Amino acid sequence: MNKKSYNKLSTEEERVIVHKGTEAPFSGKYNNFFKKGSYHCKRCNARLYISDDKFASTCGWPSFDDEIKGVIQRQKDVDGRRTEILCANCGAHLGHIFEGEGLTEKNIRHCVNSVSLIFIPNKNEPHIATAYFAGGCFWGVEYLFEHKDGVISAISGYMGGSMANPSYRDVTYGNTGHLEVVEVTYDPTKVNYENLVKFFFEIHDPTQVGGQGPDIGEQYLSAIFYENDDENKIVHKLIDILKNKGYEIATKVLPAGTFWKAEEYHQDYYDKKKQQPYCHVYKKKF
Repeated sequence: MNKKSYNKLSTEEERVIVHKGTEAPFSGKYNNFFKKGSYHCKRCNARLYISDDKFASTCGWPSFDDEIKGVIQRQKDVDGRRTEILCANCGAHLGHIFEGEGLTEKNIRHCVNSVSLIFIPNKNEPHIATAYFAGGCFWGVEYLFEHKDGVISAISGYMGGSMANPSYRDVTYGNTGHLEVVEVTYDPTKVNYENLVKFFFEIHDPTQVGGQGPDIGEQYLSAIFYENDDENKIVHKLIDILKNKGYEIATKVLPAGTFWKAEEYHQDYYDKKKQQPYCHVYKKKF
């Protein structure tokens, strides 16, 4: 981005963002703030964090335990004691990063100044949308979506059941009605919903009844959770195309409900193990 297009900063914003200052603890507007959306660089508008990764750390500044891939630059402070975090796009000072505090399962904290950020609610964000897919074990579905162009993040979780905030054990043994679901956050200017649905049908077997691959049980059923009528129509259009090709589609089409994020050890499972999915492979169907 050309420097001339940077946003105009107030005196306080310039003190923090340009001259690497720090706002007073507990003074920032995003410190105790947990609405759904994304956080962007105040100087250049680059998207930096999503609300799913924000947590209450009680440190006095907005805290995140993850970042959007490739958007945060790290460098040592002049004294070599702390690691500064900056916007990789424009070099704006954001704050510092800390590890080993044990505050979340990821064991990392991006400590960010509120004045370095702009919050954009999901409904007002033209470059962010979500989609929800269940295709058996969420590890493989998450992995393949995570590596698809246009996808910002893929998160493993649960949807479709009756229990609030279920655990993996609840879903596996408690007959809660939840399915293992992946929340796909994507940029509609780079990939559209129809292409994501096609991709979903091509990375699992939508004809299998009762589970997916070796994983058998209600939580492993194939399903798409739609958020509006347009998504519902797109899904049924693609299902009709597959049926005309001879596929007996077992995929359920359901209205989206509350998405509950799964435990941290389920997130990025194959990346952490440095393995490839063993029960999800891409097979072209369209």
